Amino acid sequence: MNAFTVAATVLLACFVPCGIVIVRGRPIDGVVALQLCGTLTVLALICMAEGFHRTTYLDVPVVAAVLSPISGIVFARFIGRWL
Repeated sequence: MNAFTVAATVLLACFVPCGIVIVRGRPIDGVVALQLCGTLTVLALICMAEGFHRTTYLDVPVVAAVLSPISGIVFARFIGRWL
């Protein structure tokens, strides 16, 4: 185990508070928590790729980094129709 795998584990543990906010919070707070989950996912995947010394594993976080803000905009647009 190296520092990158430990960092990935800590980042994955940060999903618990985000999940609580998504389930119990207002819809707009859930969208913000969802955006944070996207950022945490990208960072955790990058840390795992570096921790396992696999450069080919970096393709998924790069795509997720591009698509994460777009998904937040889509969710905010649909929630804006009902609020």
